[in-house]
Amino acid sequence: MLAVSGGKTSGTQGGRYCKKKGEPDVSEFVGEPHRTELPTTGRPGERADAARNRRKILDAAARIVADRGPEALTMNAVAHACGVGVGTVYRRFGDVAQLVFALLDEREKQFQEAFLSGPPPLGPGAEPEERLSAFLNALTDRVVEQRELLYAAAATVPSARYTSGAYLTMHTHVAMLIGMMRPGSDRALLAHLALAPFTPALVRHLAVDQKVDAERIKDGLAAMLRLTCPPCPPP
Repeated sequence: MLAVSGGKTSGTQGGRYCKKKGEPDVSEFVGEPHRTELPTTGRPGERADAARNRRKILDAAARIVADRGPEALTMNAVAHACGVGVGTVYRRFGDVAQLVFALLDEREKQFQEAFLSGPPPLGPGAEPEERLSAFLNALTDRVVEQRELLYAAAATVPSARYTSGAYLTMHTHVAMLIGMMRPGSDRALLAHLALAPFTPALVRHLAVDQKVDAERIKDGLAAMLRLTCPPCPPP
């Protein structure tokens, strides 16, 4: 998945960059992405009663998805479950797609904060290889846990995955790590390929149809990384 073609580079092992003592850290030249949001998020400066209504609606929507699946998520069902008028639900979220994105956004905030500024190995402070492995494992947990919501969101606007702020932040982060591991590689393309296994349709197929659990997916990703990114020899 992360195999890189091209000529020989000083300080490489099997096509993989191995930083030598005294060499500059390429992280000096590659910026960490900023946290972004999905299309629907909390509104800044909203009134306390509006915030409470928003919280009630999201909690009710989450219960419906957990109990009956995302196909049962309708504006009427949410209004009935949280005891507000359906007009209130529409005013807050517009349609079911925006409601789904709002549910996903809350988890996305936690995930982004973890890999952008949390403790290592997922956050800053670990080697890029460790961070990439930790990121893929954490992403596996998230997409398997929220596969039905992610699948429903993707079904509403299929192309939105690749233009959303959430995907662009993940892509920038993975590209940064690949650039640190292998300077000179086509890191933008490789980052897309590294994220490709996490498309909602594939994850849903593996988890539901093939009965593949999150740990097996992680093992498969680790095996792929070992094949394509052999470790540096000891100094």
